[in-house]
Amino acid sequence: VQLVESGGGLVQPGGSLRLSCKASGGISLVYVMGWYRQVPDNGGRELVATITTTDVIQYGDFVNGRFIISRDGAKNTVNLEMNNLEPGATSVYYCHFRNRRKYWGQGTQINVSS
Repeated sequence: VQLVESGGGLVQPGGSLRLSCKASGGISLVYVMGWYRQVPDNGGRELVATITTTDVIQYGDFVNGRFIISRDGAKNTVNLEMNNLEPGATSVYYCHFRNRRKYWGQGTQINVSS
């Protein structure tokens, strides 16, 4: 499975950004797709949002209703609308795809700064 990410960049505090990720190659009928971001302190990754092929959605605890994840099943694409971004959201965001295996995108940088 190959993942191609788009979006990201620099935004001012309180602004919005949209991330997209398209999966291709060996896509199964059932999978989970979404976004994680790098944790600065330990280099690990924390959940931002995921969505399944049955539209079950999970958000990270910090999202607090500010982000919306959606998917286009026909295009194997997932989108993440991020609103009211805070400087603490600055990180590298990784697209994630999971069926019987886990796959990661290359990562896209988001900087929230004035």
